[in-house]
Amino acid sequence: MESSWHRLPEGLTARPMRPDDVVAIVALEAAAEPLDQTGDLASPEDLTAWFVNDLVDLERDTRVVCAGDELVGWASAIAPPTFRDAYGVHLEGRVHPGWRGRGIGRALLAWQLERGRELHAQRHPEAPARLTATVYTTMPTLEALVRRAGLQPVRWFFHMERPLTDLPPRRRPEGVELVPFSWDRDDEVRRAHNAAFTEHYGSSERDVASWEVMFTGQPSFRPDLSVLAVSGGAVVGYALSYVSEATAAATGSRESYFGQIGVVPAARGRGLSKAVIIEALHTAAAADCQTAGLEVDSENVTGALGLYESLGFATHRTQVSWSEHLAPLT
Repeated sequence: MESSWHRLPEGLTARPMRPDDVVAIVALEAAAEPLDQTGDLASPEDLTAWFVNDLVDLERDTRVVCAGDELVGWASAIAPPTFRDAYGVHLEGRVHPGWRGRGIGRALLAWQLERGRELHAQRHPEAPARLTATVYTTMPTLEALVRRAGLQPVRWFFHMERPLTDLPPRRRPEGVELVPFSWDRDDEVRRAHNAAFTEHYGSSERDVASWEVMFTGQPSFRPDLSVLAVSGGAVVGYALSYVSEATAAATGSRESYFGQIGVVPAARGRGLSKAVIIEALHTAAAADCQTAGLEVDSENVTGALGLYESLGFATHRTQVSWSEHLAPLT
């Protein structure tokens, strides 16, 4: 590894990720899920969309660890181009459960932190930066690893779910039409999202490329299950839905996951969030989904947690953002 902090065990090698590694990474994630309990599994198509795009330099932003021909660990350090308060570098990765406890995770994390500092210095040295690893509370060994590396817990996110039974009645706010997502409105929804999330922790002004890679260009995105609130011909609210068919196949339960929910500031106070979510719940229930899910910042400034609880959502998993903060270099 390119790390001075910790070396890989003898006999293991590291190299950049290749596009065809996604099959082995999917298998690794599936083997780790009974232990890690993330509730989320990806398909090769999902991972290809996430890693093979214009935002990721596979040669520089990713590493896999191999024991001979077997892929036993992977890591990435990815920095979307846009940011508000701090330049964000997202650290992701996993080690096969059969290979844990040998120092592979330490070596990968050391590489990630070095790459994150390098990205900061190269791209936005004038701004502060935040290197963040998201850790489920069901992953105590990873929590111990990031803690030893000096990262600090800075934010808690709740993954909430509810069954698609006993749904609240649909609402029809006056002067608002609730319609499915349509591709001719994709960029309008992007702009509405940017307006809705100006005060949210870690959010940024999503440009066209980031929006496509991270949101509506994902294979799991379901426009038919997504709902838009339109008033005066303009999008004023939205709930974008995603379905992981890999997770559904593994668990026998299909979840409509509301990845982005928002209302533009000028339209708030009219009950639009509740109306859009309820409409999305009914839409998912009619489309062979058994549950609905979403994630909320425990310190969300709009009071979203209380809204979701009032709609029958309950917390099933908790993720913690562990971060290293970097001061501006110039």
